[in-house]
Amino acid sequence: MKIVFAGTPEFAAQAMRAIEKAGHQIVLALTQPDRRAGRGMHLQASPVKLFAQEKNIPVLQPASLKQSHPDLQKQAAALEAYQYLSGIDFDAMVVVAYGLILPQDVLDIASRNGRYGCFNIHASLLPRWRGAAPIQRAIESGDACTGVSIMQMDAGLDTGDTVLVGDLKIASDETSATLHDRLAKLGAELMVKVLNDLDKDVVIARTPQPSIGITYAEKILKNEAEIDWQLSAVEIDRRIRAFNPFPGSTSSLQGEQFKFWNSCLPKQVQIDPDAKPGQIVGCSADGVYVQCGEGVIEILEMQKPGGKKISASLCIPGGISAPNLMRFEKAANKQGDVNV
Repeated sequence: MKIVFAGTPEFAAQAMRAIEKAGHQIVLALTQPDRRAGRGMHLQASPVKLFAQEKNIPVLQPASLKQSHPDLQKQAAALEAYQYLSGIDFDAMVVVAYGLILPQDVLDIASRNGRYGCFNIHASLLPRWRGAAPIQRAIESGDACTGVSIMQMDAGLDTGDTVLVGDLKIASDETSATLHDRLAKLGAELMVKVLNDLDKDVVIARTPQPSIGITYAEKILKNEAEIDWQLSAVEIDRRIRAFNPFPGSTSSLQGEQFKFWNSCLPKQVQIDPDAKPGQIVGCSADGVYVQCGEGVIEILEMQKPGGKKISASLCIPGGISAPNLMRFEKAANKQGDVNV
Protein backbone atom coordinates (compact mmCIF):
# COMPACT_ATOMS: atom_id res chain seq x y z
CA MET A 1 0.00 0.00 0.00
CA LYS A 2 1.02 3.58 -0.59
CA ILE A 3 1.04 5.54 2.67
CA VAL A 4 1.25 9.21 3.62
CA PHE A 5 2.84 9.33 7.08
CA ALA A 6 2.49 12.26 9.49
CA GLY A 7 4.49 12.26 12.73
CA THR A 8 7.35 13.90 14.56
CA PRO A 9 9.03 12.20 17.60
CA GLU A 10 10.70 8.81 18.04
CA PHE A 11 7.36 7.24 18.98
CA ALA A 12 6.19 8.04 15.45
CA ALA A 13 9.47 7.10 13.77
CA GLN A 14 9.26 3.59 15.21
CA ALA A 15 5.88 3.06 13.54
CA MET A 16 7.20 4.55 10.32
CA ARG A 17 10.13 2.14 10.27
CA ALA A 18 7.82 -0.83 10.91
CA ILE A 19 5.46 0.20 8.10
CA GLU A 20 8.33 0.52 5.64
CA LYS A 21 9.87 -2.79 6.78
CA ALA A 22 6.51 -4.54 6.25
CA GLY A 23 6.74 -3.67 2.56
CA HIS A 24 4.41 -0.69 2.36
CA GLN A 25 5.55 2.35 0.38
CA ILE A 26 5.65 5.66 2.22
CA VAL A 27 5.17 8.27 -0.49
CA LEU A 28 5.27 11.37 1.72
CA ALA A 29 6.33 12.30 5.24
CA LEU A 30 4.71 15.22 7.04
CA THR A 31 6.58 16.36 10.14
CA GLN A 32 6.96 19.51 12.19
CA PRO A 33 9.59 22.13 11.28
CA ASP A 34 13.11 21.65 12.62
CA ARG A 35 13.47 22.91 16.21
CA ARG A 36 16.39 24.39 18.10
CA ALA A 37 17.54 22.04 20.86
CA GLY A 38 20.56 21.05 22.93
CA ARG A 39 23.12 23.27 24.63
CA GLY A 40 24.10 24.89 21.37
CA MET A 41 20.45 25.43 20.40
CA HIS A 42 21.14 24.19 16.88
CA LEU A 43 18.31 23.32 14.50
CA GLN A 44 17.53 19.61 14.74
CA ALA A 45 15.43 17.50 12.42
CA SER A 46 12.74 15.26 13.88
CA PRO A 47 13.27 11.47 14.02
CA VAL A 48 10.59 11.11 11.32
CA LYS A 49 12.42 13.50 9.01
CA LEU A 50 15.74 11.73 9.59
CA PHE A 51 14.25 8.37 8.63
CA ALA A 52 12.51 9.88 5.60
CA GLN A 53 15.80 11.35 4.40
CA GLU A 54 17.52 8.00 4.90
CA LYS A 55 14.91 6.33 2.67
CA ASN A 56 14.65 9.21 0.15
CA ILE A 57 11.02 9.87 1.08
CA PRO A 58 9.73 13.37 0.20
CA VAL A 59 9.25 15.56 3.30
CA LEU A 60 6.94 18.51 3.96
CA GLN A 61 7.26 20.55 7.16
CA PRO A 62 4.41 23.07 7.34
CA ALA A 63 4.02 24.92 10.63
CA SER A 64 0.25 24.56 10.22
CA LEU A 65 -2.21 22.70 8.00
CA LYS A 66 -4.90 25.35 8.35
CA GLN A 67 -5.33 27.25 5.09
CA SER A 68 -7.25 29.94 6.98
CA HIS A 69 -4.35 30.61 9.39
CA PRO A 70 -3.94 34.35 10.17
CA ASP A 71 -0.16 34.09 9.67
CA LEU A 72 0.29 34.43 5.91
CA GLN A 73 3.51 32.42 5.87
CA LYS A 74 1.86 29.50 7.69
CA GLN A 75 -1.17 29.86 5.46
CA ALA A 76 1.03 29.52 2.37
CA ALA A 77 2.77 26.43 3.80
CA ALA A 78 -0.61 24.86 4.57
CA LEU A 79 -1.81 25.50 1.01
CA GLU A 80 1.38 23.96 -0.40
CA ALA A 81 0.88 20.84 1.70
CA TYR A 82 -2.79 20.60 0.68
CA GLN A 83 -1.94 20.89 -3.01
CA TYR A 84 0.83 18.31 -2.72
CA LEU A 85 -1.49 15.86 -0.95
CA SER A 86 -4.19 16.45 -3.56
CA GLY A 87 -1.79 15.65 -6.38
CA ILE A 88 -0.22 12.37 -5.22
CA ASP A 89 -1.46 8.79 -5.34
CA PHE A 90 -1.83 7.04 -1.98
CA ASP A 91 -4.10 4.53 -0.25
CA ALA A 92 -4.19 5.67 3.37
CA MET A 93 -2.75 8.19 5.77
CA VAL A 94 -1.15 7.28 9.12
CA VAL A 95 -0.78 9.92 11.84
CA VAL A 96 1.35 9.35 14.95
CA ALA A 97 2.18 12.09 17.47
CA TYR A 98 2.30 14.64 14.67
CA GLY A 99 1.67 17.64 16.88
CA LEU A 100 -0.51 19.53 14.38
CA ILE A 101 -4.27 19.45 14.03
CA LEU A 102 -5.50 17.89 10.79
CA PRO A 103 -8.36 20.04 9.45
CA GLN A 104 -11.34 18.47 7.75
CA ASP A 105 -10.10 19.29 4.25
CA VAL A 106 -6.98 17.19 4.84
CA LEU A 107 -9.03 14.31 6.29
CA ASP A 108 -11.25 14.51 3.22
CA ILE A 109 -8.28 14.04 0.87
CA ALA A 110 -7.41 10.79 2.68
CA SER A 111 -10.94 9.47 2.02
CA ARG A 112 -11.21 10.36 -1.68
CA ASN A 113 -11.23 7.93 -4.60
CA GLY A 114 -11.78 4.78 -2.57
CA ARG A 115 -8.96 5.50 -0.13
CA TYR A 116 -9.12 4.07 3.37
CA GLY A 117 -8.92 7.37 5.23
CA CYS A 118 -6.68 8.50 8.04
CA PHE A 119 -5.54 6.27 10.90
CA ASN A 120 -4.01 7.36 14.19
CA ILE A 121 -1.91 5.46 16.73
CA HIS A 122 -2.97 6.73 20.15
CA ALA A 123 -1.16 5.58 23.31
CA SER A 124 -4.16 4.85 25.52
CA LEU A 125 -7.26 2.69 25.75
CA LEU A 126 -9.70 5.20 24.32
CA PRO A 127 -11.78 6.95 25.51
CA ARG A 128 -9.49 6.88 28.54
CA TRP A 129 -6.85 9.60 28.15
CA ARG A 130 -7.71 11.46 25.01
CA GLY A 131 -5.31 14.32 24.40
CA ALA A 132 -1.64 15.25 24.52
CA ALA A 133 -0.05 13.27 27.37
CA PRO A 134 -1.74 9.88 27.76
CA ILE A 135 1.41 8.02 28.85
CA GLN A 136 2.31 10.41 31.66
CA ARG A 137 -1.24 10.84 32.92
CA ALA A 138 -1.83 7.09 33.08
CA ILE A 139 1.17 6.65 35.41
CA GLU A 140 0.38 9.77 37.42
CA SER A 141 -3.18 8.55 38.02
CA GLY A 142 -2.08 5.07 39.08
CA ASP A 143 -3.76 3.21 36.22
CA ALA A 144 -3.13 -0.53 36.39
CA CYS A 145 -3.06 -0.90 32.62
CA THR A 146 -2.98 1.14 29.43
CA GLY A 147 -2.44 0.34 25.79
CA VAL A 148 -2.71 1.49 22.19
CA SER A 149 -5.78 2.30 20.14
CA ILE A 150 -5.66 2.39 16.34
CA MET A 151 -8.30 4.96 15.51
CA GLN A 152 -10.03 6.02 12.31
CA MET A 153 -9.58 9.76 12.58
CA ASP A 154 -12.34 12.34 12.47
CA ALA A 155 -12.27 16.09 13.12
CA GLY A 156 -12.63 15.70 16.91
CA LEU A 157 -9.90 15.34 19.53
CA ASP A 158 -9.24 11.58 19.59
CA THR A 159 -12.96 10.90 19.10
CA GLY A 160 -12.84 8.60 16.07
CA ASP A 161 -13.88 4.95 15.89
CA THR A 162 -11.31 2.40 17.03
CA VAL A 163 -10.32 -0.39 14.64
CA LEU A 164 -7.78 -2.29 16.76
CA VAL A 165 -6.77 -2.13 20.43
CA GLY A 166 -3.95 -3.72 22.43
CA ASP A 167 -3.32 -3.43 26.17
CA LEU A 168 -0.31 -3.46 28.49
CA LYS A 169 0.02 -3.70 32.27
CA ILE A 170 1.76 -0.76 33.94
CA ALA A 171 4.54 -2.02 36.21
CA SER A 172 4.95 -0.62 39.73
CA ASP A 173 8.36 0.82 38.76
CA GLU A 174 7.23 2.08 35.33
CA THR A 175 8.42 5.48 34.16
CA SER A 176 7.07 7.39 31.20
CA ALA A 177 10.34 6.60 29.41
CA THR A 178 9.98 2.82 29.78
CA LEU A 179 6.24 2.81 29.08
CA HIS A 180 6.79 5.02 26.02
CA ASP A 181 9.13 2.42 24.51
CA ARG A 182 6.77 -0.50 25.14
CA LEU A 183 3.78 1.37 23.74
CA ALA A 184 5.73 2.52 20.68
CA LYS A 185 6.57 -1.10 19.86
CA LEU A 186 2.98 -2.23 20.38
CA GLY A 187 1.58 0.67 18.35
CA ALA A 188 3.87 -0.10 15.42
CA GLU A 189 2.85 -3.76 15.44
CA LEU A 190 -0.87 -2.97 15.55
CA MET A 191 -0.65 -0.37 12.79
CA VAL A 192 1.19 -2.77 10.50
CA LYS A 193 -1.50 -5.40 11.15
CA VAL A 194 -4.25 -2.96 10.13
CA LEU A 195 -2.43 -1.98 6.93
CA ASN A 196 -1.67 -5.61 6.08
CA ASP A 197 -5.34 -6.51 6.51
CA LEU A 198 -6.46 -3.61 4.33
CA ASP A 199 -3.96 -4.67 1.67
CA LYS A 200 -5.58 -8.13 1.68
CA ASP A 201 -9.08 -6.61 1.39
CA VAL A 202 -9.97 -7.76 4.90
CA VAL A 203 -12.96 -5.82 6.19
CA ILE A 204 -11.88 -3.69 9.15
CA ALA A 205 -14.56 -3.37 11.84
CA ARG A 206 -15.00 0.10 13.33
CA THR A 207 -16.11 0.45 16.95
CA PRO A 208 -17.51 3.81 18.13
CA GLN A 209 -15.98 4.95 21.40
CA PRO A 210 -18.17 4.69 24.51
CA SER A 211 -19.75 7.89 25.76
CA ILE A 212 -18.74 7.04 29.34
CA GLY A 213 -15.25 6.83 30.82
CA ILE A 214 -13.92 9.80 28.81
CA THR A 215 -10.88 11.49 30.35
CA TYR A 216 -8.44 14.05 28.96
CA ALA A 217 -4.66 13.92 29.26
CA GLU A 218 -3.71 17.56 29.48
CA LYS A 219 -0.28 18.62 28.22
CA ILE A 220 2.48 18.33 30.86
CA LEU A 221 3.58 21.77 32.04
CA LYS A 222 6.91 22.61 33.63
CA ASN A 223 5.23 24.14 36.65
CA GLU A 224 3.92 20.68 37.56
CA ALA A 225 7.48 19.53 38.24
CA GLU A 226 7.89 20.94 41.75
CA ILE A 227 7.27 18.25 44.37
CA ASP A 228 4.67 19.00 47.01
CA TRP A 229 5.90 16.95 49.96
CA GLN A 230 2.53 17.40 51.68
CA LEU A 231 1.11 14.85 49.22
CA SER A 232 1.14 11.16 50.04
CA ALA A 233 4.13 8.97 49.22
CA VAL A 234 1.96 7.11 46.67
CA GLU A 235 1.09 10.32 44.81
CA ILE A 236 4.66 11.65 44.83
CA ASP A 237 6.06 8.33 43.60
CA ARG A 238 3.62 8.29 40.70
CA ARG A 239 4.47 11.86 39.73
CA ILE A 240 8.23 11.29 39.84
CA ARG A 241 7.90 8.29 37.54
CA ALA A 242 5.33 10.01 35.30
CA PHE A 243 7.56 13.06 34.81
CA ASN A 244 10.60 11.01 33.78
CA PRO A 245 11.97 12.07 31.28
CA PHE A 246 9.97 15.33 31.03
CA PRO A 247 9.88 17.68 32.80
CA GLY A 248 11.65 15.88 35.65
CA SER A 249 10.42 16.37 39.24
CA THR A 250 12.28 18.98 41.28
CA SER A 251 12.83 20.08 44.86
CA SER A 252 15.29 22.28 46.76
CA LEU A 253 17.82 21.09 49.36
CA GLN A 254 20.06 23.54 51.21
CA GLY A 255 19.58 26.18 48.53
CA GLU A 256 20.24 23.87 45.57
CA GLN A 257 17.55 22.53 43.31
CA PHE A 258 17.70 18.83 42.49
CA LYS A 259 15.90 16.74 39.91
CA PHE A 260 14.33 13.42 40.86
CA TRP A 261 14.25 10.65 38.26
CA ASN A 262 13.20 7.47 40.05
CA SER A 263 11.61 6.35 43.27
CA CYS A 264 9.67 3.54 44.92
CA LEU A 265 7.54 2.81 47.96
CA PRO A 266 9.66 0.97 50.55
CA LYS A 267 8.12 -2.18 51.99
CA GLN A 268 9.60 -1.70 55.42
CA VAL A 269 10.95 1.51 56.89
CA GLN A 270 10.97 2.86 60.42
CA ILE A 271 8.59 5.80 60.77
CA ASP A 272 9.67 8.87 62.73
CA PRO A 273 6.44 10.31 64.21
CA ASP A 274 8.03 13.75 64.49
CA ALA A 275 9.32 13.92 60.90
CA LYS A 276 8.03 16.73 58.71
CA PRO A 277 7.07 16.39 55.02
CA GLY A 278 10.22 16.64 52.91
CA GLN A 279 12.53 15.57 55.74
CA ILE A 280 15.19 12.94 55.04
CA VAL A 281 14.54 10.18 57.58
CA GLY A 282 17.15 7.63 56.55
CA CYS A 283 19.22 6.08 53.81
CA SER A 284 19.30 2.70 52.09
CA ALA A 285 21.85 1.01 49.87
CA ASP A 286 19.97 2.38 46.86
CA GLY A 287 18.74 5.79 47.93
CA VAL A 288 17.25 7.94 50.67
CA TYR A 289 13.99 7.83 52.58
CA VAL A 290 11.92 11.02 52.66
CA GLN A 291 8.87 11.71 54.79
CA CYS A 292 5.75 12.69 52.86
CA GLY A 293 2.39 14.04 53.97
CA GLU A 294 1.37 10.42 54.32
CA GLY A 295 3.96 7.65 54.34
CA VAL A 296 7.61 7.52 53.30
CA ILE A 297 9.07 7.43 49.80
CA GLU A 298 12.44 6.02 48.77
CA ILE A 299 14.18 8.32 46.28
CA LEU A 300 16.43 6.18 44.07
CA GLU A 301 17.89 8.46 41.42
CA MET A 302 18.61 12.18 41.55
CA GLN A 303 20.59 14.82 39.74
CA LYS A 304 22.57 17.67 41.20
CA PRO A 305 22.51 21.02 39.39
CA GLY A 306 24.83 20.67 36.39
CA GLY A 307 25.56 17.03 37.25
CA LYS A 308 24.58 13.60 35.98
CA LYS A 309 21.88 11.25 37.18
CA ILE A 310 23.27 9.19 40.07
CA SER A 311 22.09 7.23 43.10
CA ALA A 312 20.19 9.51 45.46
CA SER A 313 22.39 8.46 48.39
CA LEU A 314 25.41 9.96 46.61
CA CYS A 315 23.62 13.28 46.11
CA ILE A 316 23.09 13.91 49.80
CA PRO A 317 25.90 15.81 51.56
CA GLY A 318 27.55 13.45 54.02
CA GLY A 319 26.05 10.37 52.36
CA ILE A 320 24.42 7.90 54.73
CA SER A 321 25.48 9.99 57.71
CA ALA A 322 23.28 12.86 56.54
CA PRO A 323 21.47 14.46 59.49
CA ASN A 324 17.76 13.70 59.78
CA LEU A 325 16.97 17.39 59.96
CA MET A 326 18.02 17.83 56.34
CA ARG A 327 14.85 18.63 54.45
CA PHE A 328 13.67 19.08 50.87
CA GLU A 329 11.65 22.22 50.40
CA LYS A 330 9.84 24.12 47.71
CA ALA A 331 12.26 26.26 45.72
CA ALA A 332 11.10 29.83 45.21
CA ASN A 333 12.58 32.98 43.72
CA LYS A 334 12.35 36.46 45.20
CA GLN A 335 8.81 36.88 43.88
CA GLY A 336 7.75 33.59 45.44
CA ASP A 337 7.39 31.78 42.13
CA VAL A 338 8.47 28.21 41.73
CA ASN A 339 11.81 27.67 40.01
CA VAL A 340 11.61 24.91 37.46
